[in-house]
Amino acid sequence: MKRFCCLIGAVFIIQAADAQPSWQSALVRLSEDQQLTYIPDERGNTIPDFSKVGFASGEREIPKVEAMEFVIPAGGNNRENIQRAVDRVAARPLGHDGFRGAVLLSKGTYEVNGSIVIEKSGIVIRGEGTETIVRETATKQINLFIFKGDGDYAYPESAGIKINEDLVPVGRRYIVLSDASSFKAGDSILLCRPGTANWIRDLRMDRIVERNGTRQWTPSYYDLYYERIIMGIKGNKVFLDHPVVMEMEGKYGGGSVMKYQFRGRIRNCGIEDLTLESAYVDETDENHGWNAVFFSKVEQGWVQRVVSKYFGLGCVYIDHNSRNISVLNSQCLDPKSIITGGRRYSFNCNGQLNLFKNCYARNGRHDYVTGSRVCGPNVFTQCAAQETHSDIGPHHRWASGTLYDQVVTDGAINVQDRGNWGSGHGWAGVTQVIWNCSSPETAVQSPWVGGKNYCIGLTGSRHPGRFSDRPDGEWEGFNRAGLQPGSLYEAQLRSRLSQAVPK
Repeated sequence: MKRFCCLIGAVFIIQAADAQPSWQSALVRLSEDQQLTYIPDERGNTIPDFSKVGFASGEREIPKVEAMEFVIPAGGNNRENIQRAVDRVAARPLGHDGFRGAVLLSKGTYEVNGSIVIEKSGIVIRGEGTETIVRETATKQINLFIFKGDGDYAYPESAGIKINEDLVPVGRRYIVLSDASSFKAGDSILLCRPGTANWIRDLRMDRIVERNGTRQWTPSYYDLYYERIIMGIKGNKVFLDHPVVMEMEGKYGGGSVMKYQFRGRIRNCGIEDLTLESAYVDETDENHGWNAVFFSKVEQGWVQRVVSKYFGLGCVYIDHNSRNISVLNSQCLDPKSIITGGRRYSFNCNGQLNLFKNCYARNGRHDYVTGSRVCGPNVFTQCAAQETHSDIGPHHRWASGTLYDQVVTDGAINVQDRGNWGSGHGWAGVTQVIWNCSSPETAVQSPWVGGKNYCIGLTGSRHPGRFSDRPDGEWEGFNRAGLQPGSLYEAQLRSRLSQAVPK
């Protein structure tokens, strides 16, 4: 009932906004034919296009993969039965569609003690909805379903080609290189933005007020690598599939481009139509299931219609080496843990190009959250949180390029300098866009250098953040109903897909 009331409230807010006189942002304009125009600031920065995130970049529906193995619940520990079924599917050849097949867990309750690990591409775990329950019974912190690839980025660092511009603004889809002759359309590249001592100094992250365990920021830790694909080349101008989401300035080291490979990643993996539970002793139990679903070194995957209950950390964790994951129509309910740091991160995104849509969290802390040095774009859209114990937003150490779109919470949304919280969280992020969200307490600040943060069409109240002397973000339409488009992500997706259809 509480979840029902929360979601009805979110729908009411959106419908009420639609009933009000409509208005548009001065930064993003929507035409009658549903095309978007982005208005640059004095440095050329625009709000980025976030629309190519998630499975298949949002360009096709998640497929219904044929079941090749069928499992029914048994007494005792079901882990081996499920794992053997996964391994049998893993032994099948990949089909022309890139899939091996699904493992179907029939209705019933499956107690498991340990993790179920998927290490090959093309495998889907499917239940039969809320009547299929998988319950983790381990008495240690453990992830229930683990999708895990191998290897790491492989690139010749010395072969990076320098960007030949003093400033590459946010939102732009091209860069100009000193020499583009070694690249071609279709190349997978890393757009590299180095961490430099003068950038950290100007960001004031080399003098965080010390407390026990505080770490000042250091340059090499903040080398950022954005995965992109070259869409075309004209002279030394290189066109990218995703926009730049952080200013790249010559005085802070500029940037470079290099080819890369990541051969060990697995792809075309998913989990759907399941209820996942963790057994626990009491409300503050720390020794039980920790994440319901964990992605490590995975691309082109999904979670849909999954309900997690009682896990200490969260429903879905995407690590920094995973990309293009869609998390759809899923819930994270009533985690069991001490209510403190490192717990209750309901939907946790540390990778790139990921989409969280129509999700719900109850009794969490950081419900829709990114970690340190997260390279966007990433999107949380049409999500809700209730009975929260902390804030939504970038958590620490410079996430770049995140859209929080139509997120409704009874807690806070914060984009700010977090100072010496944790071990020196500092500036949590840049190019963080809060669009048509609802929160009773919101702080959105822009860092001293590196770009801006945006709060457009917020319903709720505004507060100054941990440090009231930090630069304010770009605020527009505070407590003004009727923002159009209501969902920036959906409008960007429609606009992009309509342009791809021949007229």
